[in-house]
Amino acid sequence: MIRALIGIIFVLVVAGSCRTPLDPVEPPAQPVEQWSEPQWETVPRSLAYDQLPGWDTADLEPGVQALRQSCDKIVSKNPNEFLSKRQLWGGRVSEWIPACGALSVVGDQGSARAVLQALFTPIRVNPEGGNSRFTGYFEPTFQARLSPEGRFTDAVLPRPTDLVVRNGRVLQRRSDGSVSAYPKRAEIARRADRGFAYMRPEDLFFLQIQGSGRLLLPDGRTIRAVYAANNGHTFVSTANWLMRKGWITRSQASMAGIKAWMASTSEERLRAAMNANPRYIFFAQKPEGDPSLGPDGSQGVPLTPLGSIAVDPGFHPLGAPFFVKTSAPGLGGEWSSLVVAQDTGNAIKGAVRADIYFGTGDGAGQRADTMNAPGEMWILLPRQVANRLSTASNAGHDQIDAGEILSLP
Repeated sequence: MIRALIGIIFVLVVAGSCRTPLDPVEPPAQPVEQWSEPQWETVPRSLAYDQLPGWDTADLEPGVQALRQSCDKIVSKNPNEFLSKRQLWGGRVSEWIPACGALSVVGDQGSARAVLQALFTPIRVNPEGGNSRFTGYFEPTFQARLSPEGRFTDAVLPRPTDLVVRNGRVLQRRSDGSVSAYPKRAEIARRADRGFAYMRPEDLFFLQIQGSGRLLLPDGRTIRAVYAANNGHTFVSTANWLMRKGWITRSQASMAGIKAWMASTSEERLRAAMNANPRYIFFAQKPEGDPSLGPDGSQGVPLTPLGSIAVDPGFHPLGAPFFVKTSAPGLGGEWSSLVVAQDTGNAIKGAVRADIYFGTGDGAGQRADTMNAPGEMWILLPRQVANRLSTASNAGHDQIDAGEILSLP
């Protein structure tokens, strides 16, 4: 069975190569960039799959589902493009197309392992200074209204027309054409115009921390509020601010504890606590779509529960699959699985730093809240990309011309 499957994979790879010829490909028209080795590894070294802890028993289904989503996005690009403009060592789209095409023969765990082992090479991601951290996040659900009603007073605002981004800075464009720093949370909330939904103040605050969520309307409909923009100000921890004020204890410094405090405190203290964090998030309204999938991540594909992770794009290309090992009560203890880099986050900084997407709703949130542990990561690269990476590193190149190293044979 496996031998027959390998034969099918070979045919698919050849077919994929025919659709995207592996003849010398014209490099992009822009100036040739300097390619450097991954910051997380001095000399990338490939491993055998039997060296991955838990590979033979891991549930690969969520990761394969997520990888299919990423592959659909990848293969829609120009084959000459790099998978990532920041991480050129990840190779060109044309080098990922055959491996993505082979996912069509995956029907169960056995065939998933056979395809991945035949077409991808695992390379261990070394943490800087030995530091690693895995956390969890989820898509919350909140009650909402389409017009102000009772405690549903705070508007879910779309991206303002006066918000502009110039050279990475978020600015406010004034009527005379001049620009200035965008206002902080307090001023935005005070001048809030009509939103596409209305929420309890503390619910909107936590929706902004999560970055997206589902809004449940009284008539049974569900809409998605998806991250659209921010006001450019740095996030400030509300938990730390409240503890310094003496308004909560350390035992209350969880999402559930802070939310409970906000729901019971005075309006004055509630606004003061929220305004201590000047960062403000604007949202786009989207239909719910497939309820089993999460919102779109930074790669532009829907997140898959326990199959998607947020990573630091300064270290890793979005769309790349990883095998990870970590532990958490919400994962049932020790856990190894296939996941795909499909999202980013302001708090996700480092080479072995990932935020695991747990799904939607309170149950997913409770499980995600238990996730805070060290772990290990291996990036799975198409064999051609992995071989070139290892060869270039072994040759001792510090700066390698992208046109030379990434040219296709």
